[in-house]
Amino acid sequence: MGYKEISKSGNENYNLLDYDMARKKFNWWNDAFNKMDWLPGGGLNNAFEAVDRHVINGKGDKLAMIWVGKNEEEEKYTYLELKQKSDNFGSVMRNLGIKRGDKVFIFMDRLPELYISALGILKSGGIIAPLFSAFGPDPVKDRMEDAGARYLITTPELRQKLDDILPQIKTLKNVIIVNKDSRYKDPLQKGDLSYEDLMQSCCEDKFEIEHTTQYDFAIIHYTSGSTGKPKGVLHRHQAVIQQWLTGKLALDFTPEDIYFCTADPGWVTGTSYGILAPWTNGVTQLIYEGGFGAQSWYKLIEKYKVTIWYTAPTAVRLLMRAGGKIIEKFDFSSLRFIGSVGEPLNPEAVVWGNENYGLPIHDNWWQTETGAIMCANFPSMPIRPGSMGRPIPGIEMSVIDENYEPVPVGEIGALAVRPGWPSMMYAYWEKDEMYNSRFKKGWYITGDQASMDEDGYFWFQGRADDVINTAGHLVGPFEVESALIEHPAVAEAGVIGKPDPIAMEIVKAFVTLNPDFKPSKNLSRELIKFSRSKLSAGIAPREIDFVDIMPKTRSGKIMRRLLKARELGLPEGDISTLEED
Repeated sequence: MGYKEISKSGNENYNLLDYDMARKKFNWWNDAFNKMDWLPGGGLNNAFEAVDRHVINGKGDKLAMIWVGKNEEEEKYTYLELKQKSDNFGSVMRNLGIKRGDKVFIFMDRLPELYISALGILKSGGIIAPLFSAFGPDPVKDRMEDAGARYLITTPELRQKLDDILPQIKTLKNVIIVNKDSRYKDPLQKGDLSYEDLMQSCCEDKFEIEHTTQYDFAIIHYTSGSTGKPKGVLHRHQAVIQQWLTGKLALDFTPEDIYFCTADPGWVTGTSYGILAPWTNGVTQLIYEGGFGAQSWYKLIEKYKVTIWYTAPTAVRLLMRAGGKIIEKFDFSSLRFIGSVGEPLNPEAVVWGNENYGLPIHDNWWQTETGAIMCANFPSMPIRPGSMGRPIPGIEMSVIDENYEPVPVGEIGALAVRPGWPSMMYAYWEKDEMYNSRFKKGWYITGDQASMDEDGYFWFQGRADDVINTAGHLVGPFEVESALIEHPAVAEAGVIGKPDPIAMEIVKAFVTLNPDFKPSKNLSRELIKFSRSKLSAGIAPREIDFVDIMPKTRSGKIMRRLLKARELGLPEGDISTLEED
């Protein structure tokens, strides 16, 4: 594949030492389900497994969270303190009348209160629905309306973004405002509730955890498709079993680790591996409120002696751009493992990490729908730069053809997984037909294209649909097109992903204009600004081209494939369905 395999010494005490033996002997009950403590009576609650069981088992004094604010403020929470505060918020939600299965949207930056409230909601039987704080009002409205949101937890600043859309969410019962450190003088609008006041009025010792079952819903994350609005992926409490297991095997968690995950909980990585996997494994987690910054991240790793660092390929490429000189200023001797997720990690990044940090960067593969890591470059096995790695014990993956049969070694086909893993999505919210379409002849069809080599390493080859992967976030073209069309100048819009050396892809839009408008640089800038106000900077197009005619099929569907081929100078392929001029 152009890069030499990076071998491991084999003499370190990893949780998974012999991959082939582990796969041969693995049993989901003995090796995973039976490792949870479970609720009295046999129920399962992932917040209980993440926090409460450590307290019950005499480890309440262990440090669970180190929070660092964007202005370098610091707060620390033991497992006991995290339990008490999340119990307290569970009481708050119960007093507000939450019912099992009610959806609670969390729209805020990475504050301690985000994690405390998320755990409390899960303990009270609610479903958490985390959102990126960078979202504009339209993505928030689409998701809250679709899910039938009952509660919203946010901050005064972000609350202002939503002034126009919240009255339209007819199912919404309460808005809870977190005014961290009294940052805002007048934080509440009419009808809002104060998080701080609610927490003071409740007492955690009166709280009894909801006896959820392993099949109760716990989390809904929205993920984009190529057509239609984003779809809500529902996960059950049972997912925590695989999140615990993969934290142990793929990220090599031990209770002695200091773990730094840079993912926001608005992304599934930020819940599966920013809340549940680390805390079920009893690690100390470093949470940073601020955004990307090579110097700030390196300073945190050095100061808190981070041992495991989990980030995204886009961040790695930005760190590569920052260069090796800055690395020399910091002490990385505490680090023993670096992982990456969200999009394929380019081979040169794996090698660069090895040369600059003294550690290779381990890629892995999974999706919002899978709920947890499915395929990984394990710490104890050789890395083939550019590969997704090998499947987790207990997971069967294959590369299949159009007849759902495995393709020969080295050939490209559809990446598929045998259903039934613990963290498998249970549903697309109110989209049963779409959910069922993902399962064919005993396979879950991932929507990704891949190949497999002779040793069982998988290699990502691309998406099978039009979904854009920009900086690890999947963006549905339809959502961007819909926003653009709301501008009075735009008649039609077609959106593609354009290759980018840092973000993997950027969003590029092609638009046709209404008769009273003419193409110009000013109009292009106006459309980008307009779409950012409705979506967010991460979702909105970075480039806009004006076209006279949008290529469409005879049935009227925009041919994004053709737009992309023309943009990149690729063969146009079959155009037999192209609409006649």
